[in-house]
Amino acid sequence: MRSLHLIVFIIIRLVKASESDDGFCSAPSIVESDEKTKPIYWKATNPTLSPSHLQDLPGFTRSVYKRDHALITPESHVYSPLPDWTNTLGAYLITPATGSHFVMYLAKMKEMSSSSLPPQDIERLVFVVEGAVTLTNTSTSSKKLTVDSYAYLPPNFYHSLNCVESATLVVFERRYEHLGSHTTELIVGSTDKQPLLETPGEVFELRKLLPMSLAYDFNIHIMDFQPGEFLNVKEVHYNQHGLLLLEGQGIYRLGDNWYPVQAGDVIWMAPFVPQWYAALGKTRSRYLLYKDVNRNPL
Repeated sequence: MRSLHLIVFIIIRLVKASESDDGFCSAPSIVESDEKTKPIYWKATNPTLSPSHLQDLPGFTRSVYKRDHALITPESHVYSPLPDWTNTLGAYLITPATGSHFVMYLAKMKEMSSSSLPPQDIERLVFVVEGAVTLTNTSTSSKKLTVDSYAYLPPNFYHSLNCVESATLVVFERRYEHLGSHTTELIVGSTDKQPLLETPGEVFELRKLLPMSLAYDFNIHIMDFQPGEFLNVKEVHYNQHGLLLLEGQGIYRLGDNWYPVQAGDVIWMAPFVPQWYAALGKTRSRYLLYKDVNRNPL
């Protein structure tokens, strides 16, 4: 009888806790307050590698690689010196070895570091996740890129990225696919300067970092979801994706698999893999998404 009373008492306590503002699974408010003082995207570069009860489990990883998708989580990132970059480590996350037509990698630039040029006919986009770099070229004055800033560098465009202290960049590169007489141009910008675009039938907020004109054969989308929001369309299409979750957490469906994801995770999506996302937690989810556009898939 005492055992029954104890069970009923525990259930009542849990129900009351779940109905409170914080919930019985919530972190203390002091932690939430501390996070508000952190730089934007700090969780993407300082992720929780695994739950505390799994941190000492040898061989544990959330990373998954399948024929039509991959989830690459931070504990699986392998860094090595980037070819021809100075004092910089890189982790290649998506490459043609997976079937993609683009490369996506993280570049961790240390003190007094600099980039190299991509190969001939390769276009490049860099997005600053942490720190700051200076972009220099022969045609314009130097430009400082801080967190949430980006630069698109056309193919065969001379440039250099230089870092005095330290910075983390996510870099996309692909062989430019020419279309008639269209040509691309140097673009330097920041996410907050890009307008919100209409998303008929959807609730998420969308910004695009590159022009939607025919000259550009890919774009980078910045997509924001408030907690509880999700994609209405269960997408299946010919486009390829490379995704970096910059903030928040949620559930990503890829094929018949459902993956918990959080800031710092990277996802590769092959053409026609079913895909869907829902944001969880108490804070905004934001992810950066590569998408090929404006070219015939033949």
